[in-house]
Amino acid sequence: MLNFEDDVLPTATPAAVRMGAMAADAAPASGHDYTIASVSTGRIRVEDKRLINGNADVNQLVPIKYNWAWEKYNAGNANHWLPQEINMSADIALWKNPNGLTVDERRLVMRNLGFFSTADSLAANNIVLGTYRHITAPECRQYLLRQAYDEAIHTHAYQYIVESLGMDEGEVFNMYHEVASIRDKDEFLLPFIDTLTNPEFKTGTPENDQKLLESLIVFACIMEGLFFYVGFVQVLALGRQNKMTGAAEQFQYIMRDESLHLNFGVDMANQIKLENPHLWTPEFKERLKGHFTKAVELEYRYAEDTMPRGVLGLNAGMFKEYLRFIANRRCQQIGLDMLYPGATNPFPWMAEMIDLKKEKNFFETRVTEYQTGGALSWD
Repeated sequence: MLNFEDDVLPTATPAAVRMGAMAADAAPASGHDYTIASVSTGRIRVEDKRLINGNADVNQLVPIKYNWAWEKYNAGNANHWLPQEINMSADIALWKNPNGLTVDERRLVMRNLGFFSTADSLAANNIVLGTYRHITAPECRQYLLRQAYDEAIHTHAYQYIVESLGMDEGEVFNMYHEVASIRDKDEFLLPFIDTLTNPEFKTGTPENDQKLLESLIVFACIMEGLFFYVGFVQVLALGRQNKMTGAAEQFQYIMRDESLHLNFGVDMANQIKLENPHLWTPEFKERLKGHFTKAVELEYRYAEDTMPRGVLGLNAGMFKEYLRFIANRRCQQIGLDMLYPGATNPFPWMAEMIDLKKEKNFFETRVTEYQTGGALSWD
């Protein structure tokens, strides 16, 4: 998470351009293909738009109804960056030096590259092959296009780090098959990917609309909003000690992007709830709580695997508290009660890492806000 519509169709006459989810979800029982000519030619009104199961033409961006989506699209463009802009020379020298990093620090770097390198591909596939075709608000689709490109940049970044450091690419990229703590997280996510990418799956019934909402929440609040955070802390902690600063800089960019993805996903889930309050049942909320509880357990296992001994002033036990704190925050963002009352944040410096809007001390340097056209300014 590229054609963001349904599967590519055989060549057709110009009037038979496929409109995908635009109208198919509005009349799921008809079984017909929809064309430009078969869609209402009237001008779009704001009140015609809905985030799912809408009847308005998805090819017409304006008038914009969901300003939060358009604002995040523009913010994503302003945050644009590319991996090759990051200097990896210090990382390469440190990695090649037998005494540069401890065994535990090397394990931490390898494991996190192994997880993230395929996690962002899973996220991209979920957007491209699943989420996009079920969303009927074009301004939200616009942001999903930007998000999909972000995921491609992130996967490129991991490849760039792996290649720069001369790692075994096969070992890193296949860890999601070979390392249990990584595989278990991905297997937790796969059923939700399968739901949205199933070509037979269509919204329009309470059951399927709940499945869509459930998958959106899992990917925004659990995958991007919880499963990434042990790795973010670990790699950025290396950078704070002036180690692997090129990789850490890229992870900081990635964390900023993922924070925007998370907030967009939360806004989208809450908007769907607002437009479809019948979906937010007590049974549904209990199911979501179960997902969060399981996710905390899986991510803590990952923390134990990546950090079997204390390193960088961190230990696995600290992550148990952190993950509970994060889970509480995610639950509150979507309107659920906290699961772990009293949990606190043992890494307050992480909040500063996400916010690049003000100058700050970082990796013993000073980092200022990045905008399109260049990398972060390091004084």
